Amino acid sequence: MILSFVCVLLLLALINAFHKLWWTPVRLQNMMALQGIKGPSYRLLYGNATEITNMKKEAMSRPISLSHDIFSHVQPHIHAWTKSYGKNFLQWYGVKPVLVVTEPELCKEILNNKDGVYVKPKPSIVVKKLFGDSVAMTEGEKWAKLRKLSNHAFHGESLRNMFPDMIASAEAMVERWKHHEGNEIEVFEEFRLLTSEVISRTAFGSSYLEGKKIFEMLMRLSSIIVRNLFGIRFPGMSKLFRTSDDIESEKVEKGIRNSIMEIVKKREKEAKAGEEDSFGKDFLGLLLKAHHATNDKQMISVDELLEECKTFYFAGQETTNTLLAWTTLLLALHPEWQEEARNEVLQFFGKEPPTYDGIAKLKTMSMIINETLRLYPPAILLARKVSREVRLGKILVPANVELLVPTLALHHEPQLWGEEVELFKPERFSEGIAKATNDNMAAFMPFGLGPRICVGFNFAALEAKIAMSMILQRYSFTLSPGYVHSPFQYVTVRPQNGVQVILHPL
Repeated sequence: MILSFVCVLLLLALINAFHKLWWTPVRLQNMMALQGIKGPSYRLLYGNATEITNMKKEAMSRPISLSHDIFSHVQPHIHAWTKSYGKNFLQWYGVKPVLVVTEPELCKEILNNKDGVYVKPKPSIVVKKLFGDSVAMTEGEKWAKLRKLSNHAFHGESLRNMFPDMIASAEAMVERWKHHEGNEIEVFEEFRLLTSEVISRTAFGSSYLEGKKIFEMLMRLSSIIVRNLFGIRFPGMSKLFRTSDDIESEKVEKGIRNSIMEIVKKREKEAKAGEEDSFGKDFLGLLLKAHHATNDKQMISVDELLEECKTFYFAGQETTNTLLAWTTLLLALHPEWQEEARNEVLQFFGKEPPTYDGIAKLKTMSMIINETLRLYPPAILLARKVSREVRLGKILVPANVELLVPTLALHHEPQLWGEEVELFKPERFSEGIAKATNDNMAAFMPFGLGPRICVGFNFAALEAKIAMSMILQRYSFTLSPGYVHSPFQYVTVRPQNGVQVILHPL
């Protein structure tokens, strides 16, 4: 009797496993194929994760010429599969179906999300460790509350208040560069120090030294995440079989929270000793005011406060760091644009520090920054999930299918940007973004698009313009013979070997 019961249970488990691991994926694959949406074949358990990993490893093992044609190098699977299967195709991450969409109009429909049907997918365990339930990941009322708070922190008068700290941090960097005049300097690491200092001072009222420990731990945590990005995690198995990365990431994550909590408690202590409502006007101050709010709709929990801090520490530093590094590379390769940008900076500021109003008038600098963001966008993938069955263009997409918008593919599409798509041509943006993209705003979205566009994009652009202006006032720079071109996908697109330039004092 017991044996028969056990056999029935085993049979039911096998039927359930067959249905989940084979029948459902194959049925969905066939249904999409009938609509003209094809893709690499589903493979049991792993889907296409192994293929993607192998294609990335193979691409990274090959040397790349000093070209901005980086799409096939950074995302070889998407590059190859759009050529084989068309602009929209189906791939598999384990048993999870992922519809990759590169048609601009469909991308715009997904990211604008007018009907609320395209939502943020639940983050994987490894990604959740870095971003948690912050504004970057959450949905619904919680997202609306956190987004409103972040909008207030990084727009208008708040940015103006941050400006002096950005100037002071950039001044400290160029002062440090005096020791490298006439020699090679690796700027990616220099910009990492700068952006870390700016985040610490403008958002948390502390110096880089106080935030250094947090940044180091975030670097360790992000490296673990990147290592495990395409690994398949089966439900429940991670609790039974914990890897060394699981153990280390938990330890690092706890350390980050504890360190941020120390800064939070220090600010609360200072506020108690001072006047009422004296948490400060920076990002941390706004978060603390929300945490201590009496209105439940405005109040945020301690966990929410910590997640927002952690996300901004990492995202705010990572995006501007890579933007500055790629901008420096491009200006080193194109001295004519470097000279044009320098003339503009000197015309507005001479040798004096930039002003907030003057930075907004730097047209050439804006063109250069936009073209850098086109060629080397920080957000190269934007993910959404279909909350219910929906018709996307002519495609009927079932509920729970993930959607992937590859920004890099759109930014390097000749049909959108012309045959010289891989060339550095800032003049594309001489009449603004809309004219550069033939009014197709989905062709250019380095920080996303729609209501979930990166809340810190104005912060990043302002910081980059300040730093580049102050460098151009003091130095010209040429590319070092030692530079090796190897862009790779970390969280953003990073220069794998750094960016080495030779500094020439003016």
